Amino acid sequence: MTRLDHSVSAAPDTLRRAGLRVTAQRTAVLDALAATSHAAVDELHERVQSRIPGVALQTVHGIVNDLTAAGIAQRVSLPGAASALYELARGDNHHHVQCVVCGRVEDVECVVGEAPCLTPHDDHGMRILEASVTFRGVCADCDAQA
Repeated sequence: MTRLDHSVSAAPDTLRRAGLRVTAQRTAVLDALAATSHAAVDELHERVQSRIPGVALQTVHGIVNDLTAAGIAQRVSLPGAASALYELARGDNHHHVQCVVCGRVEDVECVVGEAPCLTPHDDHGMRILEASVTFRGVCADCDAQA
């Protein structure tokens, strides 16, 4: 997958290149994703509502699904998270580190080697496309408060 330019001014072009119709709602959701890393749909909805009052939560869900299917966004499912998080697709095989106290999530570059970073002992005849790793720990702020 090629890396797309997700700057706010490039949202319409990004949507067009992915074969999606450019709408105010899609542009606003893509802009919200570009401004926020690892965002839940509820958070994206709040950001979009400040720009387009009255936009429905279900509309934002649908747009996030469209962006994910088009390879513009990707879903991040983390253990213990209340809901899935979304981020702009980077076209790489990065991982995540998650604080088990406050829930903060950060990107972690590929640990070693080329994507996928991990090779299973037995691939059961499958061509491996990616490996997903989540490191869980306690961030420095939460550790200092303990």
